[in-house]
Amino acid sequence: MKTKWALRAIAGYVLFGLLMYWYLFRFANTAIPEQYRGTAADPAIFMNSRELYLIEAYSKIRNLLFFLSAPYEWLFYFLVLALGISKMFEKWAAEVSRFRVIQTAVYLFWFSIASFLFTFPMSFLSYRFSKVYHISTQTFTGWMKDEVTDFWVNFVIMFAVFAVLYALMKKYRYKWWIPAWLLSIPYTVFMMFIQPVVIDPLYNDFYPLKDKALEAKILALASKAHIPADHVYEVNMSEKTNALNAYVTGIGANSRIVLWDTTLNRLNDKEILFVMAHEMGHYVEKHIYFGTAGYILMMLIGLWLNAKIMNAIASRKGSGRWMTGISNISSLPLFLLISSVLLFASSPLVNWGSRYEELRADRYAVKMTHDPKSGIQTFQILTKAGLSEVNPPLLVKIFRYDHPTMLERIRMLEGEK
Repeated sequence: MKTKWALRAIAGYVLFGLLMYWYLFRFANTAIPEQYRGTAADPAIFMNSRELYLIEAYSKIRNLLFFLSAPYEWLFYFLVLALGISKMFEKWAAEVSRFRVIQTAVYLFWFSIASFLFTFPMSFLSYRFSKVYHISTQTFTGWMKDEVTDFWVNFVIMFAVFAVLYALMKKYRYKWWIPAWLLSIPYTVFMMFIQPVVIDPLYNDFYPLKDKALEAKILALASKAHIPADHVYEVNMSEKTNALNAYVTGIGANSRIVLWDTTLNRLNDKEILFVMAHEMGHYVEKHIYFGTAGYILMMLIGLWLNAKIMNAIASRKGSGRWMTGISNISSLPLFLLISSVLLFASSPLVNWGSRYEELRADRYAVKMTHDPKSGIQTFQILTKAGLSEVNPPLLVKIFRYDHPTMLERIRMLEGEK
């Protein structure tokens, strides 16, 4: 019976992969609509034939890997449950110690090892293709260092979260999702506060912007927007990627405006100021607070649904073959499976909200700089540097894009000229 369920899950995954391959490589149309041919949004205007070919080829591969990754993760959780591996990990943990917190740590270690090994091929494929298409500049050693860092950071976070979560499940049984949600609120704020100064530096080196003349211009723009900022940070990303980026992270005293060095190397001052004005738009319009409130609300709904679904599955005959009980750590793959599916299902709504905020930030940047031309040039450079599709397939836009498409962004800016 275990083998039958496992084979069905694997067959379903393969069938899904074939359907997504057909959609992305055979069916989807990414051509620019006729009315936009010859405009600034037409990639044929600002890219040569080789760049157009590379974007088309790389985008199809990257999009396919995206749609394969989430179900691949679900397949792992299902197989760990269906084949009795989760119960085996729980048994090993119980043999090590009688203390629940130590059992949780041991279980999570074996579970994390299994997850790392199972998902490694997908991660490596993504890295390998980014190297082939010259997006990534990172050596395999450097990439593996980040993967190992990810492993231990995720392990520590998972232990802190699930030790508390399963203690709540044990104590409250059916209503555990309520205190779990209440505790998630200060946890979310805490993680946002420490990420810029504790977690991010584990992966990259951050330092004050070296170009003081540019920093003065950015800080003058921040002052004009009534944003309290004393420093702009740059991060050394050129040893990892050729892509460009800038962002605002953190809250309160730990908030940071960050520029990748690739952005500094590829964009001129006017283009960088447009990017910075965009990021300041997020701050001025308080998008980080709206995003945090939305995340907390979704956490409430997600935990409630997770509790309902887990209880329904546990009440079915034969569920004991998969786990020893909902409040026992062997149910963790089920919790993660449901959470991942719910997260993926909600991504169209989340991405829609994010695209709306990004478009407002673009408009704010135009208002601040009065320079839509530099904005258009910036988006054209970003398109080439990241090998991004100007007009992606509909499913890709819905499930993958948390920013407007380059077609939408450039067309909006052309309307502002």
